[in-house]
Amino acid sequence: MATKTKTEELVDEIQKLKEERNALILGHNYMVPEVQDTVDFLGSSLQLAHQAADTDVDVIIFCGVHFMAETASIIAPDKRVLIPDLDAGCSLADSITVEQLREWKAQHPDAVVVSYVNTTAAVKAESDYCCTSSNAVDVVNSISEEKEILFLPDKFLGGYVEMVTGRDLTIWDGACHVHEKIGEVNLSEKQEEHPEAEMLIHPECGCSTSCMMKSAMYFDCEDGHIHSTGGMLEQAQKSDSDEFVVATETGILHRMRKENPDKKFHPANEDAVCEYMKMITLEKLHDSLKYDQHEVKVPEELAKRAHLPIERMLSIA
Repeated sequence: MATKTKTEELVDEIQKLKEERNALILGHNYMVPEVQDTVDFLGSSLQLAHQAADTDVDVIIFCGVHFMAETASIIAPDKRVLIPDLDAGCSLADSITVEQLREWKAQHPDAVVVSYVNTTAAVKAESDYCCTSSNAVDVVNSISEEKEILFLPDKFLGGYVEMVTGRDLTIWDGACHVHEKIGEVNLSEKQEEHPEAEMLIHPECGCSTSCMMKSAMYFDCEDGHIHSTGGMLEQAQKSDSDEFVVATETGILHRMRKENPDKKFHPANEDAVCEYMKMITLEKLHDSLKYDQHEVKVPEELAKRAHLPIERMLSIA
């Protein structure tokens, strides 16, 4: 009998602990490969939110960043929500504080606030709707055209939603530090390097709105498809193309290659790596289960206020 590797032994121990604790392990598409291969459900922010809402386990282990674990705590207040590393934050969520949002709302007292799910629980509690990159267009379209909309915090996703819906949004000047640096130069270079490849672009990317404008006006971005992470995975599977350039965090490439072994996937920018997502390791996942660390619990009153905009997001998905 072959001797198990340390990784295999660790995975076995994680599975054992999971059963003992009646736990569900959720993981985002940007996790390191070994964590992706170990979680019970791998998905986008929206897909993971649905899973957290529908589960009947006692414990949810969230392999993602802090705002995702907060969202799970809000949706499933009767569950114990753990995150393997408390320092796994989000530069986009940090780009607006609740104090800044309150001041912004005071300047636009009749506006409807639409917050990207990449925000803190406190910001969600001050919002009317939450959205993800996969349903932001539908959320905005559900709001009366007579209403002013404050869209936060991602300026690139906001610009994309403006172009798709034709609505004039008031957009916060925030961005994801990983997606922001994936620009037109990256796509142009990769397009020259892989001329037959299909372009899959996340709407948080700095190149997303410029690609849409080029496609509409000059038709030189016609092979570019703008999708959420979930949409990218779906497009990769159903497309007749056998080669893709992927403009998002590089962690998603592991899943794409695993699900489509006969296709080739290239990162638009090899340096598009989120150091916060990569903080979650198998060892930390194991310790989180074994030692019951680290709990993310949104205070009851704050959770109640944040629940409605999240429920609206889930109902529109």
